[in-house]
Order: sequence, then C-alpha cells, then structure tokens
Amino acid sequence: MRVIGGKYRSRRVASGRGMALRPTSDRLRETLFDILQARIASSFFVDGYAGTGAVGIEALSRGAGKVVFLEKHRSGTALIRKNLAELDITAGAEILACDVAAGLTALAARGALADILFFDPPYAEVGEYGRVLDALSESALVGPQSLVIFERQKKHSLPAAHGTLQRVRSVVQGDAALDFFALS
Repeated sequence: MRVIGGKYRSRRVASGRGMALRPTSDRLRETLFDILQARIASSFFVDGYAGTGAVGIEALSRGAGKVVFLEKHRSGTALIRKNLAELDITAGAEILACDVAAGLTALAARGALADILFFDPPYAEVGEYGRVLDALSESALVGPQSLVIFERQKKHSLPAAHGTLQRVRSVVQGDAALDFFALS
C-alpha cells in the first residue's frame, strides 16, 4: 500500500502480512480523500478500527492537524507505530489502544470535537456499525460541522438515519461502499 497524496505521497505503508486485516484499498482511499479535500486541512480526524493506520496517515499527509487512531489489537497498534515511525511522523498523531466505543467516550470526555470520523469495522462484525452509531448519536464528539464516515461491504446496508445522525451521501466502489453521516 502507498500513501495516495499530500506530503507523504507515494511512500509505502506496511500492511502486516499474515494479520487478519483488510486495509482500505488505495482506490477507495483516493475516492474518500477526493471527497474530503476541502475539509481535511487542519482538521481533527478520528480513524476508528485503524488497522494499518493507512487512512489516518493519508489524512496527516493531506494536512490534517491531528489524527487519533483507535485500534484495540496489539498487532494493529504496533503496525501503526511502525508506519508512523517509518514516515517520520512525530507530531499530530495519537494512538488509543482500546475498543472503538471506549476510545470515542474518552475523546468526548476530553471535550474534543471531531471534524471527520472514519470507521472501517471488520466486515464480518456487522454489529459494530450499530455500536458506533449508538455511541456517536448523542456524543459531544460530534458537532454540527462533523462528518461521520463508514466503510462497508456494498451488500450490507446502513440505515438512512440513526438517532441524531442522518446519511447525507453514499458512494459505491466495487464491492465496498462509503456512507457519510452528519447531524440532522
């Protein structure tokens, strides 16, 4: 995998051979950041179920001010640390080694307000989408300008609305899709 654009463009990101990860494809990351390009500069970006950290690293490469990586698996957090170190990213990145819902609660308790929140749960763990939507629906972490994004399998659909969150856009690419939510 490679960083698609920005400061670290064309630099490699390790994907952890043998690990049970399904990193967001380069093509889908490119589509995502083409959509986000006007919002990314100086943003506070949350990368949930971060895995390799490729999405959050792409955000940093394109000018995000801060990225918090949420990853509960030790192998994933080690891989994110390795990728950040190999790119010499020393500022603007934080790794919370915990469950995504716990990480979101911790960030909200800090009084943080995220600009962009990206979640890519394991496709087989369909219940994670609902857990995250529940956690964010009433969270102080999500404000009027926040954008919540889910990557999912095309065949799995998410509701058009969940609590205070309303889907504002969907993009399908191959067998994957991106759903964008904002406060209603």
